[in-house]
Amino acid sequence: MTTYAFPPGGHPDQSTSPVGTAIFTDAYAVIPAITQRDIVTSFLPGWDGTRAWILARPLSGFAETFAQYAIELSPEGGSNNPEPDMDAQAILFVAHGTAHLTLGTELHVLQPGGYAYIPPGARWTLWNRDQTNCGVHWIRKKFVPGDGLSPPEPVVTHDTDIHAVPMPGTDGAWATQRFVDPLDLRYDCHVNLVNFLPGARIPFAETHVMEHGIYVLQGTAEYLLNTDWVSVGPGDFMWLRAFCPQACIATGTEPFRYLLYKDVNRHVPL
Repeated sequence: MTTYAFPPGGHPDQSTSPVGTAIFTDAYAVIPAITQRDIVTSFLPGWDGTRAWILARPLSGFAETFAQYAIELSPEGGSNNPEPDMDAQAILFVAHGTAHLTLGTELHVLQPGGYAYIPPGARWTLWNRDQTNCGVHWIRKKFVPGDGLSPPEPVVTHDTDIHAVPMPGTDGAWATQRFVDPLDLRYDCHVNLVNFLPGARIPFAETHVMEHGIYVLQGTAEYLLNTDWVSVGPGDFMWLRAFCPQACIATGTEPFRYLLYKDVNRHVPL
């Protein structure tokens, strides 16, 4: 069974150099896996046997639309009331272990690669009923209604059921797995899996209004962030404000894959 990168936890020993690769600028942040340790976790009200790495939160003047967590559920850990904000929607992606998600009266057993979109106001629970830890990436965003549009529907699926759509002119070397239809305007954000074969690239500096959370699930790359090329690998998190230029070149011998958040499909508030 495939598993995906997740915060390593633990604590480096005294022989580890404190000179690291974490970066925070006014355009982007890089939170490398080596910094995602036990001492930076949070414990959340309403959750049992669960700790969270909070990797992104709305910051005035930076990225403002979303929060991104990595939550680790111990055996029998979880919550019957996971979301305190009734206007918030959730996207879940399982990295390792098994998560038991109830949506309304339906139970869904999510294995690594399992994805769930949970609309605002939905009744849901999340528990780990196995004897090993479960790691889940959780993205929260306050929902922005669209004029004349009905509320979005829940989606529960698995990455192996989502066809990777090649980008034009790449012969499949750069392809995106989209969990919801990009033309379905009921959804005001997308969380996709982006895939690059070794040597593939984004061949221009993307510069756009969408904010990004990018969690590297597999492989390595050189990633352009604003004016800087940064080496990234499994477990590294990149956090981009609107209009931060970005590109990448996949390195190494295995595919480079990441979980990508972006806000879409709504007018800009004035």
